[in-house]
Amino acid sequence: MAKVEFLGPIGRAPVEVSVRSLAELKEHFKDDAQLSEWLAICSVAVNDTLVCGLDTPINENDKISLLPPVCGG
Repeated sequence: MAKVEFLGPIGRAPVEVSVRSLAELKEHFKDDAQLSEWLAICSVAVNDTLVCGLDTPINENDKISLLPPVCGG
């Protein structure tokens, strides 16, 4: 199973999911209203590499990180 990390202010514990692509991950979380809002604005990294396509494949033991926008000075 792949591990999903929710970084920064998302404030959730990591979870393990069985998905084959980022599209399936999005579908997996579709009924969670709060998380759906974050998914719309977060960057996504798979194994510490930023990705942007929903067709990005996910393999067993991959680490998926949801990175919310950050501002600072």
